[in-house]
Amino acid sequence: MNSYERFCFNLLGMRMKAKRDQYAQLRSDLISARMKTPFEVYISISLISSVIVGLLAAVGLGLLTWVLKLPLLIKYKGEVPASMLFLVNNSLLVGTVFVVVFSLAVFGGITYAIFMVYPNVLAGNRRRSIDVTLPYAINYITSMSTAGITPDEVFRLLGDSPIYGESAVEARYIAREIDIFGRDLIDALRIVSSSTPSRRMKEFLQGAMASISSGGNLTEYFRTKADQYALENRQTQKLFLDTLALIAESYVTAMVAGTLFLIILQSIMSVLGGDQRPMFLYVIIYLMIPFGTIMFVIMISSMTPES
Repeated sequence: MNSYERFCFNLLGMRMKAKRDQYAQLRSDLISARMKTPFEVYISISLISSVIVGLLAAVGLGLLTWVLKLPLLIKYKGEVPASMLFLVNNSLLVGTVFVVVFSLAVFGGITYAIFMVYPNVLAGNRRRSIDVTLPYAINYITSMSTAGITPDEVFRLLGDSPIYGESAVEARYIAREIDIFGRDLIDALRIVSSSTPSRRMKEFLQGAMASISSGGNLTEYFRTKADQYALENRQTQKLFLDTLALIAESYVTAMVAGTLFLIILQSIMSVLGGDQRPMFLYVIIYLMIPFGTIMFVIMISSMTPES
């Protein structure tokens, strides 16, 4: 831990340890994301950082509001009720206090929410990376197992191969459970399968556990899963290409032919009507076409499988 993490833990660590059950999902996300920061340290950092950010925002915006006298820009027209006289006479003070409290709550709350969501986002990124690299990692495992290498050593070798990305990270955790904590292969597979964010990796490890426990041919199991995931990848790629072709046709119809038709129609109507400032034509050219194109780009980007 660095000095800031140590300070946060010393301040709130023991109190947060008593609230572990209230943050069960966060602890699960931290493990799935393979973050090395312990739960008590992470939650302490999130709380103290939220308070610091909230205070900085409150002080900064409060001073800005006070110096620029922003509350005085608000004018109340009409007779002021007696109950509102205090607020009107002290609008600068009341407005500044409101800005300070609002900034503290909003910026502190946003910072805390970011800390709570970040491990889940990181775990989701790992899940997608594992799903992409798992078929190739299983092919590697199959080759090693066919060569007569023991399952323990197979996972060690996979963990030492950085080209397999997050799948290699999961293999390193399996090797760590065996080499450092002295567990057997089945226990190591069970522990990692319970914490991995990838459903496909979980199924693969659980199947390997069942094959070992039943005395089955582990190499044949690896070969079967490699064929299965290769077939699933081909089907996923075919589905993506079909969807991409449909999106391309929609783009041509909506953003090329459709907008061209609207531009020609609006131009003719503007000439016939003598409209010197055809606002709808401006909307089509400067809003509909750019934002429509950006929407299609974002949609395709979100659907594209990771490579």
